[in-house]
Amino acid sequence: MTSPFPARLVVLRHAKSAWPPDVPDHERPLAKRGRRDAPTAGRWLFAEGCVPDLVLCSTSRRTRETWDLVAPELGGRPEVVFEPRVYGASAAELLNVLREVPEQRRTVLLIGHQPGVQDVVLSLAETEESGGAGEGAVEGEGGVGGEALARVRAKFPTAGVAVLALSGAWADLAPGTAGLTHFAVPRGEAPGK
Repeated sequence: MTSPFPARLVVLRHAKSAWPPDVPDHERPLAKRGRRDAPTAGRWLFAEGCVPDLVLCSTSRRTRETWDLVAPELGGRPEVVFEPRVYGASAAELLNVLREVPEQRRTVLLIGHQPGVQDVVLSLAETEESGGAGEGAVEGEGGVGGEALARVRAKFPTAGVAVLALSGAWADLAPGTAGLTHFAVPRGEAPGK
């Protein structure tokens, strides 16, 4: 039995990372700002009803640390897959990973890296026929789908969150088959404020 509600893909760019000398890219940790922003992103997801039932997380240290700080804010513990193919993936590679999601999954959180996260959101949400907003684009935080899409196109900052409603099955994901419903960049409060 299929759900009357479309499946949702929530794309989260990892929180701000540090650049310590002599540390390989895969092992870079979160910076102080990243440790503030990640829980705020988790609270935003919870408040917007975007609690995932599956998390696909890159294996990098900064994405794993982002997840560790997001998770307690969600009010539950979804299945988590630390997926090596997400690290450094292009939009096409991310689509291949997402096409493998079981159909019963209704909300999937993908935690990854630039430029892949921005490119996959733009690929899924942009179509020529809709003037840049994918099928099912609706009004959400960040404006009507097209306005939110313009913000994604301009920049997908660390801890940025894009929510897309799918127009079909996970296995059928392709460019232009989702509508961007929300785009937000939750920020934690800096010390002393």
